[in-house]
Amino acid sequence: MLESALAPEVRDAYLARLGVQPEPPSAAGLALLAQRQVERVPYETLWIQGGEHWDIDPAEAARRIATQSRGGYCYHLNGALGLLLASLGYSVHAHVGGVHGPDGPTDAERGNHLVLTVDGLPTDDNPGGVWYVDAGLGDALHSPLPLVAGTYDCPPFGLSLEEVTAGSSWHLTHDPSGGFGGMSWTIDTARLTDFETQHRWLSTSPESGFVKVAMAERRDAGGVDVVRGLVRSRIGSGAFVADPMTRRDEWFELLADLFGLRFDDSDPGVCDRLWATVLDGHRRWEAEQG
Repeated sequence: MLESALAPEVRDAYLARLGVQPEPPSAAGLALLAQRQVERVPYETLWIQGGEHWDIDPAEAARRIATQSRGGYCYHLNGALGLLLASLGYSVHAHVGGVHGPDGPTDAERGNHLVLTVDGLPTDDNPGGVWYVDAGLGDALHSPLPLVAGTYDCPPFGLSLEEVTAGSSWHLTHDPSGGFGGMSWTIDTARLTDFETQHRWLSTSPESGFVKVAMAERRDAGGVDVVRGLVRSRIGSGAFVADPMTRRDEWFELLADLFGLRFDDSDPGVCDRLWATVLDGHRRWEAEQG
């Protein structure tokens, strides 16, 4: 699914959004690209509440990221990043993953996450040269991790990797204070069709958390900026929870200034639907509390 290269103009616009110059593949270059991706391209589900119907084509996701100041969830973020990496000469591979809660992985979660690995980049700390890359988990990774079993300090979280079945499957355990329990994946090469059923459910089912609550997250080296509905918060360094933003202009300014999210290229009515849905959800939540 990552065989095709990005059109040169899309690749250049993508790199410009990340603030990175093209250079030959290296472990340091991979780390910079992955860090800039999570710092500048937010994990967001606002397209769902705005009534935008996105598929999971990685080339289309890359075009939106590069030219329309949007983000997405795992299929879009990792799919687009994978194509960018491939276009820059990296040996990148897509895998089928499953994000799960505190009770551990089950077959039901398979395909709800797209995972990337990159190989051929040995370092002193990672002589095997295989890296786990993931810009699609929201509050987890800021940098690639060596695909080596062990624990990793990823402020403000502690993460761990385990090879569950030798040569076949891996598991990431998130910090107890993180937004999910963990994520498992197999090393077989993924196809787009492996994710279509889960994408349809995640983006359309009334039971999906992504449908229920509009959200955006932006990771940096010290923590995560979050907006869920009308509430902004910060996890990690400088942690806080702010009062709800009930002014439309204030909320959209936050999305633009903090998350780099703009809707200039969206169809007419998207912002109206998005705001109406988020405000209605907040009012229903307030009624339930009282």
